[in-house]
Amino acid sequence: MPLFMDIHNLDRVTADDVAKAHLADLQVQHKHDVNYLRYWVNEKQGKVFCLVDAPSAEAAAAVHREAHGLVAEEIYQVQEGS
Repeated sequence: MPLFMDIHNLDRVTADDVAKAHLADLQVQHKHDVNYLRYWVNEKQGKVFCLVDAPSAEAAAAVHREAHGLVAEEIYQVQEGS
């Protein structure tokens, strides 16, 4: 399955809020054949990055939309390096 990295640009963000959103993603991801793997947060710059196995960028976005409404502004298909 393809691997995607999404990028959220938020006015304010805390690691705790992102952890809660990630848990919400995990609750609904199966409906879209998606597996959210990891996320990173930069509170100071208001950035969140999510790594996800998904059949498409649209499926990855659908999980965020359904789980909490915080859809990423950018989604890129990526390849893992060593």
